[in-house]
Amino acid sequence: MALVGLAVGTALLAVLVFRASVWACLLCFTGYSERLRLCHMFVDTEGPQVGRCEEALTAAFGGLSDVEINYEERGHLHDAFAQMILSLQEVAAAQGSYKAVFPEAAEKMKKTILKLKEAQACVPPCGVQEGTRRFRCRGCYSSICDLPLDCPVQDVTVTRGNQALFSCVVGFQLPLPELTYSWKFAGGGLRTQDMAYFRDVPGSHGPLARIRPVQPTHRGTFSCVILQDQRPLARLYFFLNVTGPAPREEMELQVTFREVMSWAPREAEVAEPGRPSLGELLAQPRALTLGNLCLLGATAALVSASVTLLVW
Repeated sequence: MALVGLAVGTALLAVLVFRASVWACLLCFTGYSERLRLCHMFVDTEGPQVGRCEEALTAAFGGLSDVEINYEERGHLHDAFAQMILSLQEVAAAQGSYKAVFPEAAEKMKKTILKLKEAQACVPPCGVQEGTRRFRCRGCYSSICDLPLDCPVQDVTVTRGNQALFSCVVGFQLPLPELTYSWKFAGGGLRTQDMAYFRDVPGSHGPLARIRPVQPTHRGTFSCVILQDQRPLARLYFFLNVTGPAPREEMELQVTFREVMSWAPREAEVAEPGRPSLGELLAQPRALTLGNLCLLGATAALVSASVTLLVW
């Protein structure tokens, strides 16, 4: 008996789920008590006729089971269903027939839904796009585009010494209030989307970041996170590749440095011995020998004769 009861309960649950999926839009915006009271007003009796009235209401709104609307339009659609219930109650009070009025009410509701503002289309490839949020009548829930938070890495090539400019802009509409931007950098020439390698870039808080002049140490991945009230909406990545030769002044300094490092000192010059003067020779020991005295006398006589001749 327990198994039979479980099977019956499961079957009833399946029927209820199936019926809810068929008239889900009506289920989302009207209450069960409202619908039951409406059928009581049309039938004015208890019994099978009330059930047939509910079935007629289900069948009339079966075409609205897969309706999707802009999430911001939920209030308008709720008001439209409330107005519809009031109109049907007036018809019931006037002894009208639900078999004729239910399809007419469903058709008017379809036209009302077509006039609602549509949800924004998803803009790939990334981002939490709140403007695309839709309300789905089948299940009475909302959803947004199923896109990743991280955007693909963009390549930026800049010549050394020039300026690098990064723009933290996405293709979808952002909610304007309370937007903030956070910039990070993963250096060492690393191309990555792993936030464990990134460090904060001080002084950069807006949608634009500028580096001037670009140096080889700037080669790496820059990341910009767009946040609303501390909730990330998108994460952009820019890989900066620095190319080109070094500036002229730096190249000249490098050339000079290489010349200094390759310079070798010349061999030390050999000093020639100095020639002593006459006084130094005479001051040396044993300088006034007999031979030296004769030589000095001959030299003095030669000098005297030379002077005499020059005078004459």
